Amino acid sequence: MLENQAVDSPGVSAGAATTVRVLFSDLHGVARGKDVPAGEFDRIADSGICFCSAVMGTDLRHTPVVGSGEGYPDMRAVPDLATLLPIPWEPGVTVCIADLIRVGEERPEPTDTRGAVRRAVSEFDELGYAPVIGPELEFFLCRADGPIPGRVSRYRDRLSMVYTVGPQADPDGIVRRITETLSQLGLETFAANHEFSNSQYEINLREAPAVIAADRAFILKSAVKDVAAQHGLVATFMGKPFNDQGGSGFHVHVSLGREGGNAFADPKDPDGISKPMRSFLAGVLLHAPALMALLNPTINAYRRIVPGSLAPTHANWGLDNRTAMVRVPPERGGATRLEVRVGDGSANAYLTIAAILLAGLHGVRDSLPLQPPMTGDVAAADEAERGAPLAQSLEESLDALEEDSVLRAILEPELIDTFLQLKRFEIARHREWVSDWEVEEYLRHL
Repeated sequence: MLENQAVDSPGVSAGAATTVRVLFSDLHGVARGKDVPAGEFDRIADSGICFCSAVMGTDLRHTPVVGSGEGYPDMRAVPDLATLLPIPWEPGVTVCIADLIRVGEERPEPTDTRGAVRRAVSEFDELGYAPVIGPELEFFLCRADGPIPGRVSRYRDRLSMVYTVGPQADPDGIVRRITETLSQLGLETFAANHEFSNSQYEINLREAPAVIAADRAFILKSAVKDVAAQHGLVATFMGKPFNDQGGSGFHVHVSLGREGGNAFADPKDPDGISKPMRSFLAGVLLHAPALMALLNPTINAYRRIVPGSLAPTHANWGLDNRTAMVRVPPERGGATRLEVRVGDGSANAYLTIAAILLAGLHGVRDSLPLQPPMTGDVAAADEAERGAPLAQSLEESLDALEEDSVLRAILEPELIDTFLQLKRFEIARHREWVSDWEVEEYLRHL
């Protein structure tokens, strides 16, 4: 997958690496793994290295929520040698992404989110299509010196500098160096800029086959956080970390390749888009209630799903309309694609891409009809014309996901059940937590 490997495989110790970092994504999208000395890597290159499977059912406070009743069995992470990638910000370290195997049953681990993308690709392959994905990720850079313990302040606390570049927007050149380095390594990070909010940035990845694109988004998020940490900063993809600023999204561009061309393009259609594309769009909109849980997987994510924020609030689509949930950019021919704009920066890249593809798959398979596009500002349209309202809370989204039998079946029931239990446990903890807002609102007055 990735070019310019620092090591040969097998025989990693013969290359430049002294350590191979074997990584996989948990359900939250957090990179988990182990560092393996290069001289030992050949021992695990084929058979893999074991981890306690409870990590896939552990919340962000490190509480095992799912799997403890099974005695905390092992799962095995088998390195995908095609993903070997040297990371220059840690000389001597090469990263390798792993696929997860359920020990004892010797089958793919059902909760492996990378495996979910593989399944989605396989389903499209049976229909003669090859999904192509272009991820767009936004994040904030922060200083770990906030006025309240545990809080952060913004890296560059200025008024919005959207689409600006250079020392004013990125005084230490951190974002520029990350973008340049990952591009040189073959990740195809092709552009970076300051986003709308203070200290908010975006790094764009070129479109690629679905599994490759998901791997690149996963590595990008890990790289941004690691390099920020080396500079004494905190990088966060959390959707809305500041009350006085907008939020960070995770937009996903999708097209389907077929026989060397773009199956979404149709020059004979008045809008230049094909019937498969319309059906794919219809599937995404039909499953929008369930998709919200996977694309907006935190309580915080719903703080940014509000009118006027450029985050969509209804299930709809439009031609080059950034106020719609799904935008069809103006390029046609080989560049014909759709852009799902509702995702939160905190979302798991693998789950996000797999869920969008599988929702679209339903539409393509069943030739679902597509509603008319939205024109103009969606927020100004009549409520009846906006499409179905999107969930306003994680709890509502989880209920929709649980009831969506189509996504549940293809994504793997065990993966969905584990995700639901993790997130409902998170909601329960949130209900019991006294927030700063409550103290400031009530303590002195009541």
